[in-house]
Amino acid sequence: MIIIATVVTFIFTTLLTIAGEGAAIILIPTLNFLGFDIRVAMSTALLLNSIAMISASTRYYKKNLILFKIAFPIIIVASIFSNLGAHVSHYVPNTLLNLLFVCFLIFAATKMLYSSKKSKKNSLDEKTTKNNKNLASGIVIGVVAGFAAGLLGIGGGNLILPVLIGMGIESKNASATTAFIVIFSSLSGFIGHIGTGDINMTLVFYASIASIAGALLGSWLMTDKLKSGQVKKVIAMVLMLVATKKLWNILRIFI
Repeated sequence: MIIIATVVTFIFTTLLTIAGEGAAIILIPTLNFLGFDIRVAMSTALLLNSIAMISASTRYYKKNLILFKIAFPIIIVASIFSNLGAHVSHYVPNTLLNLLFVCFLIFAATKMLYSSKKSKKNSLDEKTTKNNKNLASGIVIGVVAGFAAGLLGIGGGNLILPVLIGMGIESKNASATTAFIVIFSSLSGFIGHIGTGDINMTLVFYASIASIAGALLGSWLMTDKLKSGQVKKVIAMVLMLVATKKLWNILRIFI
């Protein structure tokens, strides 16, 4: 099972790194299906998220793709509002919220697939002159993404990425910025699991190697091989995959 888990980790990490997403949302149910305890799957997947996004973000930083003016406000504000979202979740029907989230993902993915091939690409000068706007945007996105992450129990990146693209940010910048943000949200989740001791070191060792390799391959494809339109299509596919998984989880309640 370790070998299968390693191969699966490499494949999913490569695909989701292109979209700036951590693979945890796919790896958790996959590892659990392969026979690993759900707590082991969660802690391992969150750690692999961090490892993969650190590897990818190193390349994105060198390529000047990460929009730090937006990323840092999101990281700070989201960490605060995720706690509020988790508290509110006790009083709101989770099934309804997840259905709304699925609808949002499908809408965002469809819009990306059928939008114009010409992206609104911001030049370096334009980004520099819009610092105040980027800061405000980062705060607003942080509030919404953090609250939604705590409310729905999802990774904030699933919401942040389509919102950034919807704001007109070029798809490669949006993907790279989201990947950088995912590092911190995943580390925060992993730290919460450290005290439980739910870690399979053999799985972590081999899967980490696969995760790093997948992240390096995915980030290379994103920066050097794929055009912005192609990256947008990959992102749309990933969002559809996430939406399908969330919808399946909802349907299982009624089956």
